[in-house]
Amino acid sequence: MGEKPLRVLACGDVGGKITALFNRVNTIQKKSGQFDLLLCAGDFFGTSPESEAEWETYRSGAQKAPIHTYVLGAARQETVKYFPSSDGCELAENIIYLGRRGIFTGASGLQIAYVSGREALQDPAPAHCFTPKDLTALVTPLTSNSKFKGVDILMTSQWPRGVWQYGNNPEIDTKFCGVSSVANLAEKLKPRYHFAALEGAYYERLPYRNHVVLQENAQHVSRFIALAAVNNPGKKKYLYAFNIVPMKNMDPTELIKQPQDVTENPYRKGRKEKPPPSAAAQEEPPSQFFFDLGQKKKPQQQQQGAWRKRQSDGDASTLPKQPRRPPQPTGPCWFCLASPEVEKHLVISIGTHCYMAVAKGCLTPDHVLLLPIGHYQSVVDLPSDVVEELEKYKSAIRKYHKSRGWRCILFERNYRSQHLQLQVVPVPMERCSTEDIKEAFMVQAQEQQMELMEIPEHTDLKQIAPPGTPYFYVELDTGEKLFYRIKKNFPLQFGREVLASEAVLNIPTRSDWRECKYSRDEEETLTKQFRSDFQPFDFALDD
Repeated sequence: MGEKPLRVLACGDVGGKITALFNRVNTIQKKSGQFDLLLCAGDFFGTSPESEAEWETYRSGAQKAPIHTYVLGAARQETVKYFPSSDGCELAENIIYLGRRGIFTGASGLQIAYVSGREALQDPAPAHCFTPKDLTALVTPLTSNSKFKGVDILMTSQWPRGVWQYGNNPEIDTKFCGVSSVANLAEKLKPRYHFAALEGAYYERLPYRNHVVLQENAQHVSRFIALAAVNNPGKKKYLYAFNIVPMKNMDPTELIKQPQDVTENPYRKGRKEKPPPSAAAQEEPPSQFFFDLGQKKKPQQQQQGAWRKRQSDGDASTLPKQPRRPPQPTGPCWFCLASPEVEKHLVISIGTHCYMAVAKGCLTPDHVLLLPIGHYQSVVDLPSDVVEELEKYKSAIRKYHKSRGWRCILFERNYRSQHLQLQVVPVPMERCSTEDIKEAFMVQAQEQQMELMEIPEHTDLKQIAPPGTPYFYVELDTGEKLFYRIKKNFPLQFGREVLASEAVLNIPTRSDWRECKYSRDEEETLTKQFRSDFQPFDFALDD
């Protein structure tokens, strides 16, 4: 709809370091332009005499906040004195106290739900705590409206308990982290962004769904971000910048778009839900997924179709023994061939255990993915029969690339991904040597303070990366292999960035797949062209 997005900053515990925060905001605004508002989760005030004196300069008007700043109430007894008993008032120029709990709706239509303080463990509750009555009073007016879809932003002092389920783990001990009441609140309010603090940590969870696939209509995703304290000694992130168009002004189709790394809802864990209608399909052996790729089916495939028909007619006695079922995803997966999320128009070739597809936002028209049909997270998780067919696909794509005068570069990132995607990118031989490509990986790794190690050609990855180990892996056209065991904060586009760099393909603007989107028609054309070119090398078409 062309609605101009709001530019928002969110902050963790300020702890009375108000001038340090605003100095940082001023620096950001000089560099990136003006933001519309600043949201402060956690504790805004400090307890030291210095922080009290600093606040007095703002309260008196001697200093002024450089941006409209919205703060939550006290999260500890010592700072209750800074807040009036009334909700929703200006504490100083440009610094607004939202209140104990409620909904703030801006002139733009942006809807912010908020709950200040900690969960009450006793009754009557201390002034820095919220009660179940507070949460009911917040939720009921919203959810009783049949048109309620969710809120744009939720601000809470405390984390929601279990938010890390199905997602990436925070770098703190979660044993005593978060409360269930905030988790229940987040599940009911379905915020597009949920900010919290108090734990002294920065944690950006993978986005999660607010619907059950095939049981409920698609809804927007939620993002949970916890922020650290201002000027913390560990230099953890305490400011988060983002753009947002209020939900009420968004095109419904845009609102419900699902990002590639979306996970299942962490707050639905343990619920007994009916299996989706496709559950039976997901339990079939991987070899039973076939799409019309414009090729004549193999007799074996036709026979499997007949087996399926007999099975549906109740004749199970004639079925051959089914192979062991691969692991099932904990939530919807974009790459399982049985999944409704998979973009089937990108599929080039389908074998018994693996398939090949054009990469979404491909670096070059011949950039493809090799993937297992069943749900496996990485190469080291694959059983031997899947590995065997994956090697056949690798051999076939190498022969195809060689016939065109290209070097075949393969890489895998087993980090913040649910399903194995082996990226295959061609590099024209006249552009650079294998040694140049290897050096480009090494140099960029050093710049990122990562140590890529070279491993022997015939070394099995499982020997150095047991299942569950996050890693990045490159295989050059000479058979040389580079490996990095990921510790934390690995750049997700690293493999693409190296290959897109001036030293290799010299297409730096294509380093991020999200900036290389094609229309559906263009993707179908790319797929058909590659399928036609690859046909002489496609062993899956052999009778």
